[in-house]
Amino acid sequence: MSNNLEMKKTVVADIKSKFERAKTVVLVDYRGLNVAEVTDLRNQLRKAGVEYAVLKNTMINLAIADMGIDDIKAHLEGPTAVAFGYEDMIAPAKILSEFAKKSKKLTIKCGVCDGAYLDEAGVQALANLPSKETLIAKIMGSMMSSVSKFVYCVEALRKKQAGEE
Repeated sequence: MSNNLEMKKTVVADIKSKFERAKTVVLVDYRGLNVAEVTDLRNQLRKAGVEYAVLKNTMINLAIADMGIDDIKAHLEGPTAVAFGYEDMIAPAKILSEFAKKSKKLTIKCGVCDGAYLDEAGVQALANLPSKETLIAKIMGSMMSSVSKFVYCVEALRKKQAGEE
């Protein structure tokens, strides 16, 4: 009996550690998926550096008990799989959201992003964000646009003063 209790404490500590380390966590209901679909989903998540695990609701509940994300507890019914995104904040939400649209069997329950609770709509909004690289490219493009306009104006002033019009 004591050995079983110790094993459960270890599992709970492991789950808590994963929640603390992950930038984004997404909980899903995977009912209805066949083995091929689950394998495909796992492969997609693995390629993106996302850890995917089927966990017991009671273990998740114990792990998040003192983390301040109590809103998740309402979603801990039925089968629950959890995707932990350690590097890319958007990858778990984006992959699971696209997979849910394709399969119609997977449903997103909720998520956590930087320690803040996200409902299903919040996870969908996170999934719709462009990637980090795209955002950086847009910012750089905006910055370069301003610099280019400034250079154009300075050049026009120089030409006007030099009488080169």
